[in-house]
Amino acid sequence: MTDLATRPDADEERAHDAASPGDGDASEYQWAPAEPHHPKKRALLWIGLPAGATAVALVAASLVLIAPGTTVAGVNVGGLTAGAASDAITARLAETTLVFEGPDGQFQITGADLGATVDATAAAEAAFAEHPMWNPSTWFPAGIDVPVTLDESRATEALRAVAGDLYVDPVDAAVSFDPASAGYVVTEAQTGEGIDLAAVQEGLQAAFDSGAATASLETTIAPVPAAATTEEATAIATSLNGMLDVVGFYVGEERTVPVDRTVAASWLSVTAEDGDFVVTADAAAIQPVVDALPAAVNREAINATVITDTAGEVLREQTAGVTGRALESTDGIADRFAGMLGEGEAAFPLTVTESEFATTALVRRIDVNLSAQRTTLYENDQVVQSWAMSSGLPGSPTLPGSFRIGWKTPMQDMGCFPGAPYCTENVPWVSYFNGDQAFHGAYWHNNFGNVMSHGCVNLPVNAAKFIYDWAPQGTQVSVHY
Repeated sequence: MTDLATRPDADEERAHDAASPGDGDASEYQWAPAEPHHPKKRALLWIGLPAGATAVALVAASLVLIAPGTTVAGVNVGGLTAGAASDAITARLAETTLVFEGPDGQFQITGADLGATVDATAAAEAAFAEHPMWNPSTWFPAGIDVPVTLDESRATEALRAVAGDLYVDPVDAAVSFDPASAGYVVTEAQTGEGIDLAAVQEGLQAAFDSGAATASLETTIAPVPAAATTEEATAIATSLNGMLDVVGFYVGEERTVPVDRTVAASWLSVTAEDGDFVVTADAAAIQPVVDALPAAVNREAINATVITDTAGEVLREQTAGVTGRALESTDGIADRFAGMLGEGEAAFPLTVTESEFATTALVRRIDVNLSAQRTTLYENDQVVQSWAMSSGLPGSPTLPGSFRIGWKTPMQDMGCFPGAPYCTENVPWVSYFNGDQAFHGAYWHNNFGNVMSHGCVNLPVNAAKFIYDWAPQGTQVSVHY
């Protein structure tokens, strides 16, 4: 059984028992009034809750805020989040003002006018990473350097707007075609001048680093180079002149249709874009030349003619063979050539269909009949010409045998040396075949058909000329009785 004294409602049961009828008068046993019940004291709890919340908030804030005393360049970012710090850095740079001192007075310009930028986000994140508020060891002093960059085009435009009299524009180099020399020539670039952007960037960096809202800067003038330089123009002109040397339409290695230099130059345009030279060609201007290509390229095959000996060895090419050819479609040639010219290639390869030539062989030989005193020329065993001749006298006979035409000369003196038994000057159309024995013209007699010479074969001058032209070196000569 539970002990009454230990139960929470023991007092109430005792009071109830005292009031119940029993051995004596109930009034003799009545309890004294109970003490009033006091609630638990909670004041300290309600006072402590706000203080605790504040502490938690401070701890949480310290986890995202930058430590006190931290600066990025000259901007105090202590106590700020990285995002707020980034905004503060950007705003400060935009507001930083440079006051320029020049010979004609002052002018001023802001970072925003100059298109100045910094990587504010990266700088702010670096500031928090290196100097977080939650780490007191990183507090005071702490600074982050950040480089300032300028938008050169925007900065130049802004400076020219307030100090245009300090600028002299550069002049780009130019390339043009000179009809007199039929080549491309260069006009040299001219350097300009203007406010030194490097000095402006350094001045703005120094002002930004120091945290100054305004800073004075001496105006510095620097040369402004031309975008298109003389060196670049010279290189382009050299390339273009090289193109004009070879421009045309080719079949293999043959420049079948050359193009006049002035005509080719009329197809081309040379312009400078952002300092770079660009060459373009007009396909419409090229088209008339393309239209005329079939007439210039197409041809019939020309058969070859060669002179041979009886064994078939070629002694001379009488007529060169020429391969026939026909140009394939000219569609798109003008456009393709225009593209090639723009890339610096001036030799356009044509596609043709070729037809081979035939070769005719002329087998030539010379027959010298000492008995008949006659010289006869044969071609493919057919008599071409035959003449009466005068061979050597008995004391200096023309020797029989098989020989070949060797050295030839249109004229020479014979026997005209000391001790010689004779001297005949200006002997024409000499074709040697056996040592010092030769066919030649004999202008000093007309006794052909009879022996007369010192061993050579004398012929009428026109006959000797015919042999000289007709019989190449190596032509077979048969001398017999």
